[in-house]
Amino acid sequence: MPDPSAVDDAVAVFTDLREEGRELDALVEGLPAPDWARPTPAPGWTVAHQIAHLHWTDRASLLSLTDATGFGVMVEEALKAPDSFVDDGAREGAALPPAELLARWRGTRDALAQALAAASPDTRFPWYGPPMKAASMASARLMETWAHGQDVADALGVRRTPTARLRHVARIGVRARDYAYAVRGLPAPDGEFRVELTAPDGVQVWAYGPPQAPQRITGPALDFCLLVTQRAHRADLELTATGPDADRWLDIAQAFAGPAGAGREPGAGREPGAGREPGAGREPGAAREPEAGPDQEAGPVQGTGR
Repeated sequence: MPDPSAVDDAVAVFTDLREEGRELDALVEGLPAPDWARPTPAPGWTVAHQIAHLHWTDRASLLSLTDATGFGVMVEEALKAPDSFVDDGAREGAALPPAELLARWRGTRDALAQALAAASPDTRFPWYGPPMKAASMASARLMETWAHGQDVADALGVRRTPTARLRHVARIGVRARDYAYAVRGLPAPDGEFRVELTAPDGVQVWAYGPPQAPQRITGPALDFCLLVTQRAHRADLELTATGPDADRWLDIAQAFAGPAGAGREPGAGREPGAGREPGAGREPGAAREPEAGPDQEAGPVQGTGR
């Protein structure tokens, strides 16, 4: 029998995923056609490419949950063009009329929400990386929806209000620490870091890792999520590292599977003066442990660092 608390946590992340999708939907609903062609911070990708990519990956997730054979065909196609299948999928969707693309994404999002809710909580479903449980898949979809939504917001000049849904992105970023080293051929540090992130409400602190760990990261949860999804350069963020290994991690962190991303240039997508002075930092403050999250596999999730 499934653990009732784990089921409750899964329901929470399913709800958060739906809300993240609705927020981005509201951002693009009603956009004039020329605005769908606006370039985003991801080289070569417009607003339409961003939504098309989310539709493509939502559809892959839906197939994983409901049609293992169909998902296998999708993987085979990806293996034929491992360096371009992500761009190819985005390009194909971006060629659609905006209204049709948005309608397709909405339909796939709704079907995915239903499939996630109906999935067995203990079953691991196939993916491009290791198989994932439904709660982990929902967290991964939320991370991508938020990250690509940030690209869209940047393109449209919109400053979004961060929400508590970022806890899912932050948790993935922390758990993906060692992958960031491995993908660069570097040895991972021994021992865990302490990560203390101020939640968007400015009151709660999301904490990960042993309280007594000598190396630690502190700062706003929003900034940490922008960093691990490579949506902002470290120099523009108010994150403080204590210890040489923790400091190095902030230079290479990524929450998504795949090659090391190039990241953003300093100043991209941030208002001047919004970041930190070189070498600036603050003493880590007291933190409390976060509420338990859904059962998630350690490590990054398949995504794109665009």
